[in-house]
Amino acid sequence: MATILKTNDLTKKYGSKVVVDNLNIEIEEGEIFGLLGPNGAGKSTTMNMICDLVRPTLGNVEFLGKDFRKNRRELIGYLGYIPQELAIHGNLKAWENVELFTSLYGIKGATLKERIDEALSYVGLSEKKNDYARTFSGGMKRRLNIACAIGHHPKMLIFDEPTVGIDPQSRNFILERIKESNKNGATVIYTSHYMEEVEAICTRIAIMDNGKIIATGTSEELKKMVVEDTSSITLEEVFLTLTGKKLRDY
Repeated sequence: MATILKTNDLTKKYGSKVVVDNLNIEIEEGEIFGLLGPNGAGKSTTMNMICDLVRPTLGNVEFLGKDFRKNRRELIGYLGYIPQELAIHGNLKAWENVELFTSLYGIKGATLKERIDEALSYVGLSEKKNDYARTFSGGMKRRLNIACAIGHHPKMLIFDEPTVGIDPQSRNFILERIKESNKNGATVIYTSHYMEEVEAICTRIAIMDNGKIIATGTSEELKKMVVEDTSSITLEEVFLTLTGKKLRDY
């Protein structure tokens, strides 16, 4: 598989505080790459730097073999970002929200209408297309957030804690949609501090703490770093062993 995204010594400092520390990761095309860590580990800052929403103090991001910052205009259309904070407008209808974000990529006319309907169908909101976003439940808002990010058919989707504060049914729906997007060809980065989510959907996992990558591998590979008999240990116990912390405490 070809490398689709690579970070080179990616670092972010705010004054003397190092939030992301010399981060080097490579993500292959077709992966669901999980970034697992507690709140405050630097996951969201990393995603914001990858999307060029935050400027790194040091290092750079390569996307599709090119420096993302230097080639942003060319490359931005291949990326779909679902931020932790909702990026939808409550006073717009569901279809208007999707139209707003999809049209930013130059999609117009009949193609735009088709993409809006397709995105809303994909997240199960077709029947709510004419409802205002402010009337939606938390889970429905999260799903609309996803629809707004997929209308332009990106090659890579970045999900930053997409299931925070929602009900189990909506969480399961979102996880299934992520797996479906991956089957349809999208490479996915998925950040979370929910161990069970990362283990359920990710093909490879990086454990992050205090701005650093502690270990990277499949769930089985991470377990083998700690014990030979992987059936005797959970991924949560691996995290505790490698970081000295309980993920659930955060």
